[in-house]
Amino acid sequence: MTPFVVRSVSSLKGQINLSGDKSISHRAIILSSLSSGLTRINNFPSNKDCLETLGAFAKLGIKFKKEKKDTLLIIGKGLFGLRKPKGPIFVGESGTTLRLLLGVLAGQDFEVKLIAGSSLSKRPMRRVTEPLRSMGAKIRSRIKEQRSKMEEFAPIVVRGGALKPIAYRMPVASAQVKSAILLAGLYANGKTVVTEPVPTRDHTERMLKSFKAGLKASGNKIVIKGNKGLVSPKDIYVPGDISSAAFFVVLAAISRNSEICLRNISLNPGRGGIITVLKRMNADIRVTSSSLDSARGRQVAGGEPMGDVIVKSSRLKGVTINKKEVPSLIDELPILMVAASLARGRSIFKGVQELRVKETDRIKSMTENLLKMGADIKVIETGHLEEHIVIKGVECLGGAKVKSFGDHRTAMSMAIAGLAAEGATYIDDVSCIKKSFPEFLRILKRLTR
Repeated sequence: MTPFVVRSVSSLKGQINLSGDKSISHRAIILSSLSSGLTRINNFPSNKDCLETLGAFAKLGIKFKKEKKDTLLIIGKGLFGLRKPKGPIFVGESGTTLRLLLGVLAGQDFEVKLIAGSSLSKRPMRRVTEPLRSMGAKIRSRIKEQRSKMEEFAPIVVRGGALKPIAYRMPVASAQVKSAILLAGLYANGKTVVTEPVPTRDHTERMLKSFKAGLKASGNKIVIKGNKGLVSPKDIYVPGDISSAAFFVVLAAISRNSEICLRNISLNPGRGGIITVLKRMNADIRVTSSSLDSARGRQVAGGEPMGDVIVKSSRLKGVTINKKEVPSLIDELPILMVAASLARGRSIFKGVQELRVKETDRIKSMTENLLKMGADIKVIETGHLEEHIVIKGVECLGGAKVKSFGDHRTAMSMAIAGLAAEGATYIDDVSCIKKSFPEFLRILKRLTR
C-alpha cells in the first residue's frame, strides 16, 4: 500500500513530454517479434502492462535489449519462429497482453497456458475465445456465471495451428477483440473479415500496414490476408499516450491560472474522443503540429498522427456523451467524470456499462469517491441492459478520504480531483499507477511545486 495526499494548488504551468502510448507499444512489441530481423522502438514506456507483453514474448523465444532508457531493440523471428515456453505465461493485470496474445497463440502449433493476476482473472474473455475457436484454435478456460450468463475467465489454455479464415461481425465494440482476431488472421489460409458495430481505435490496423501485412480497411470492415510474412519498418517512434495526457489536460482545464503544453501526443482518431468532448465542454484546448524534429528520420509508429496539445484554465459546461462515442474514450471516462463534476449544468454519459468490467468496476469506484468529495452524481439503469451516469456540476469539491480500488485510472483521477478540491484528499493506495503511468506522480509533483 502506498498512500498519497493531495492538496489544492493556485496555478499550474509547464511542458510535459510523455512516454510512448501504451496501446501502440503493445502492438509494436508483438509485430516486431513476428517479423524477421531487428526493430528499434523509440520512446518505449516502462509501465507494467507493456513489460508484461515484453516478458511474454521473451518466454516465447524472442530476444530484446534496452539501448537507452526509452529505446528497445527487438530481434524478430517471423510468424512461425516462436517456440513453446517451458511453463505457463503470467500476464499480470494487462488485459491487452492477454487478449492480443490469445490471437497470436491461436496460430502456433503448440500449447500454452496463460495465467492472469487476480483482477484480470475476473474480466470476461468469451468475447475473444469464441471467434478464435471458430477459426480452429483449441481453447480451455475457467467458466463461471457472470451477470446472469456463463462467461469465460483466465487461466486459459490455448492450442493453435491450422487456422481457417472467418467473417466475424463483432457483437461488442472492442479494439482488443478486433486485434486478437486480426492477429490470428495472420495465420489463417485465406482472408479474415472483421466487421465492427462502431469503429474503434485502429492502432492494430495502422501497425499491421506499417509491417506490410495484407490488410485493407473500409468503414467498419477490416480484411486481412493470412500466411503473408511481416516486414519490419526497422525504426519506429511511439508518440505520447493520450490516455495519460488526459489527466493533465483535465487538470489544466479545471485549475485556476493554469497552462500546460503536452508534447508529441498521439492523436489517433479512434482515441481523440477526450479532446472532442472537452472542447464541447468549453475547454480552452489548442492542438498544433508536433514539435518532434522529423528530420531525425524516425518513423512514427504505424503512421500514427500526433501533435502538441496546449490547455488553459477554462469554465467548463455540462455535456452529453452518446453511446457511440464511448469506444473512443472508454479509458478517459473516469477523468471526464471529474471534469463533469466541476462543470456548469448537467452532464450525461450514456451506455457506459463497459466500465463495470475494466480493472475494477469503474462506475462504482468513481461514483463512490466523487460522492465523498461532494459531487452530485447518479447511475441510471435502462431497460436495455445499459447504464447512464448523470452528473450535475458543483461549484467546488471537498477533500476526502478516497480509495483507488487497486485501479490505476481511478487513482489518477482522484489525484486530479484532489488538486482542484478544497482541503486535503487522502488516497489509500497509488501503487497501482505503475500499471500504466509510472511517471505520473513525478510529473504531478514537478507541476505543482
